[in-house]
Amino acid sequence: MNKKISISMALTIAIIAMTVTFSVTMILARQVFDSTIPSIKEKETMYSKLAEIDKYVRANYYGDIQDATLNDMIGHGYMMGIGDAYSSYYSAKQYAELVDIQNGKLLGIGVEVVKDSSGYARITKVYEASPASDLGLEVGGFITAIDGAEVKGLTAANVTARLRGEAGTSVTITYMALDGTTSDFTLNRSKYSIPSVEYQMLEDSYGYVKILRFDSTTQGQLSRAVDDLYQRGAKAYVFDLRDNEGGLLEVAINSIDMLVPEGTIAFAQDKEGQKTLLGSSDDNAMDRPMVVLVNQNTASSAELFAYSLRQIGGAQLVGTTTRGKGTIQAEPHRMSDGSAIVFTTAMLVLPDGTTFDGTGLTVDVEAAAKADGSDNVLLGVDKDTQVQKALGVAKTMAGVTTSGVQSESTPAEGGDAPATSEATSGEGEATPAEGEAGFTEGEGAPAEGEDAPAEGEDAPAGEQSTLNESEPAAQE
Repeated sequence: MNKKISISMALTIAIIAMTVTFSVTMILARQVFDSTIPSIKEKETMYSKLAEIDKYVRANYYGDIQDATLNDMIGHGYMMGIGDAYSSYYSAKQYAELVDIQNGKLLGIGVEVVKDSSGYARITKVYEASPASDLGLEVGGFITAIDGAEVKGLTAANVTARLRGEAGTSVTITYMALDGTTSDFTLNRSKYSIPSVEYQMLEDSYGYVKILRFDSTTQGQLSRAVDDLYQRGAKAYVFDLRDNEGGLLEVAINSIDMLVPEGTIAFAQDKEGQKTLLGSSDDNAMDRPMVVLVNQNTASSAELFAYSLRQIGGAQLVGTTTRGKGTIQAEPHRMSDGSAIVFTTAMLVLPDGTTFDGTGLTVDVEAAAKADGSDNVLLGVDKDTQVQKALGVAKTMAGVTTSGVQSESTPAEGGDAPATSEATSGEGEATPAEGEAGFTEGEGAPAEGEDAPAEGEDAPAGEQSTLNESEPAAQE
């Protein structure tokens, strides 16, 4: 009898369990169905509209439709339509160019240009081991025509796009030299390296490091620059981030860690409000005063670099208020046809819970550029008024009395005071011993050939996030 009751009870429990499971399953299925149907209807509406347009145009359009171009334009339109100011669509060709840029490589003739008041393209940089360098083109010269098209009728982006292209292809330019003479040259495009970091010593005692972008080469190049300048006796450093629009977020965070003491760097906050730690620094740090030079074009991960060096490393910011781009875009998602899309996935949140998105970073010492914009284009650093202002602040932080520099300049509200206790001043200042690196005890600079890629070697792009996704033709 007891055995029969046990079997009956077991059957009853099993039936109840099956009923509950079925009910829960039906409820969940109904919820999924309810959420899926609107999505299906929306997609059906979108595809139907596109098909209707396509059918009518193909039946009545006088010209020929280039399907590859049409598909790219549809991709552009979709990314524009989501309402994200930082979303981008890259054609297969543009994405390949973007990858080259992130790896410190480009295909073209090897120049950077700006369109100035003359309407022509003034050359602002000639890269080494490039077709332009081999031909002898000079900074300050003009490109007045490209393949017969007058530059005055082209946008800056058009000029850059026409100069770049596949290896082995040729482009004919009309070049106006510094003495005013003009000549036509045909150059074969080829791959050349674009450094992300340039550096030199100012007045034999102060390190100047310009970071043009944060790409896969930056961390290694920055490490070598900082260490080399330290070995040469740098009393303080000026990091120039003017016109640096950002780049790979992970690289920027690693670069920050290289220079500042222990601290939290930043968080990523998703649309649900959940925060994820992006990175923190260890207790190894630079033991020299630091100044960061910024302007209205300093954006994204470059702004995070500037903020962190001030907040954690005691640096001073010199220049003008930064752009204020504090959103995070995911690594470009490559499509099956080689194209790629980028869009915003999170907000960049600082350790104190605030963000510089939309506001930018205010500086500790104002230093406006010259009205004609020449500070950062053609003049060397010795004549660049903003660099000289930053140098004056660096001297003050290092304890060197200078004329014409406001030694009482203080960090912006909320900023840390400069850490200058490690720096000595005046005659007899201690300089690094032979082989000593520019970091506090415990870090040790990377040994030669260690940590960073060798000169010209590409680091793997990896699955890194990026804060800046400008069009390849105009990107860093």
